[in-house]
Amino acid sequence: MRSLVAAPLLVGAYGVARVIDGLDGSRGPGPAWTVGHLFFLAALVLFVWIFGRLRTMAGGGVTATAGYAAGLAGALALAAQFTIDIVVGFLSADHDAMGPHFDAVKAIPGVEPVVYTVVPLLFYVGMVTLVARLAVLRRVPWWSPALVLVQAVLPMASKDLIPLGAALLLLAFVPLMRVRPARPVALARSPF
Repeated sequence: MRSLVAAPLLVGAYGVARVIDGLDGSRGPGPAWTVGHLFFLAALVLFVWIFGRLRTMAGGGVTATAGYAAGLAGALALAAQFTIDIVVGFLSADHDAMGPHFDAVKAIPGVEPVVYTVVPLLFYVGMVTLVARLAVLRRVPWWSPALVLVQAVLPMASKDLIPLGAALLLLAFVPLMRVRPARPVALARSPF
């Protein structure tokens, strides 16, 4: 399960690139902006696979499927967000020129909640749900979902904490590397 290692490392690489990008007092456009965003997009591809695997490890069922669906929706929204960021970076001569491009994108009805504020949060809701489900099934220790939750909340305090969050996520994923898929959850049979 190399993806369980690679995805957090790519998120950490994004966080480091983001810190480096901000050393001059502004973020984007430029190589650190673009490379960092590409790292995160690569991580999202791996997370889509990871979410499917976690759903299987949890044996399917309503909770695991809901977590998978939420995670997938959030990953798609984040992929759209990061793709827009890259395109805006390429279209802009400097940081100040990025603002009008972002304003134009966000002015499109529905883009703000779908791509920037509401739906991206489902990525983290899905991830926490899937790992928590495995903890309820006693397939991973209680601290795995706790660390996943902490890493999801850390960037709200400061996005400069993304590398620390990525390290916590990697630690949270260690027990997952030993989990085998569970048997599918059986649906109740009707007596009729």
